Amino acid sequence: MAQQTTESHREGAEVYTGNELCKKKSIELLEELHLPRGLLPLNDMEEVGYNRSTGFVWLKQKKETTHNFKKIGRNVWYAKEVTAFVEEKKMKRMTGVKAKELLIWISLTSMVIEDPEEKKLTFQTPTGIGRTFPVSAFELEE
Repeated sequence: MAQQTTESHREGAEVYTGNELCKKKSIELLEELHLPRGLLPLNDMEEVGYNRSTGFVWLKQKKETTHNFKKIGRNVWYAKEVTAFVEEKKMKRMTGVKAKELLIWISLTSMVIEDPEEKKLTFQTPTGIGRTFPVSAFELEE
């Protein structure tokens, strides 16, 4: 499903390949959207694409990965392909991202910074249930 959506947005998109360039471009994209730079800690990235006219973004990595955000004690799973429609301070209609809540993995469909101070990031599930965390928990780890 995600691959079909990606293909339909490929025409007119900026596409980058190679791990180093993809990491750089994904961080630049997060900065441009005013989102925390450590929000997408993907490994062995193969491709990053951004169709500015539709706001569609895709990130492909060689294999799925799990990342622990230490400041909030949460594990987040990223599929081989992560997609979203983006706007300033928002990612919506996301695919390929799940967070572990107690013993189950829950799909995340959007993330948004709504407060004017830009200190809180809210994640939403397909059911509309949300969870808010400090933006600082998702800054790039050195």
